[in-house]
Amino acid sequence: MIDDRSVTERSLNTNGMETSATKNLRILYVEDDDVARENGIEYLENYFDYIYAASDAFEGLKLYREHHPEIIITDIQMPKLNGLEFIKQIRKENKETHIIVITAFSDTSYLLQAIELQLIKYLIKPVQESAFKEALQLCVDSIRNKDSNVIEIAENVFFDRYNQTLFDQGEMVALRTKELLLLNLLLKYKNRYVTYSEIENHVWHESVMSPDALKTLIKNLKAKLPANLISNLSGTGYKIEC
Repeated sequence: MIDDRSVTERSLNTNGMETSATKNLRILYVEDDDVARENGIEYLENYFDYIYAASDAFEGLKLYREHHPEIIITDIQMPKLNGLEFIKQIRKENKETHIIVITAFSDTSYLLQAIELQLIKYLIKPVQESAFKEALQLCVDSIRNKDSNVIEIAENVFFDRYNQTLFDQGEMVALRTKELLLLNLLLKYKNRYVTYSEIENHVWHESVMSPDALKTLIKNLKAKLPANLISNLSGTGYKIEC
């Protein structure tokens, strides 16, 4: 599951997450491959004291109901019951559990189901340690801040902040880098107008934002969203209505 560096090498790089924020969290790891499961558990032990491991989804459901973990990591391809069906069952019982999926699939239909099932992260094999650690950190931060990663912008229009994907009526909408940066900024401060200077600092960083460049960016982003979601207050900035 994680890259093939030795355990000794990996153990030297455990400063990315605060163990004080993770040690009391319960985590369930469901993986039918024995070697991958053992490697994953060994890595998780750097951060978590309460780790429960299952070799299939049925065992995973049993452990989930016994221990009520805050975080679940699961593969999709498993015997008896696949990972997506396992997650659907979890979601019937609990909407708050933070779930990370690890899979060999990168098909859009799977990404759409990831949105629908409100997953924290959808990781494609082979998973690098940095991506795995980032996904765990997102879970920890979300638990701590009680945030949802999926924002419903309009009816049947969803934006997944963690996976940075936009879906409209079940179809993935491709966003350019600056469009993603602007959408994230508008959603972060959706209750107020985001000023021109805030947009320039966040989207253009250290370069200069021209009025024409901003108008073009707003026009392009509006074209990919339902009508009338983004409004302008002259002399102030822009706000998203959702």
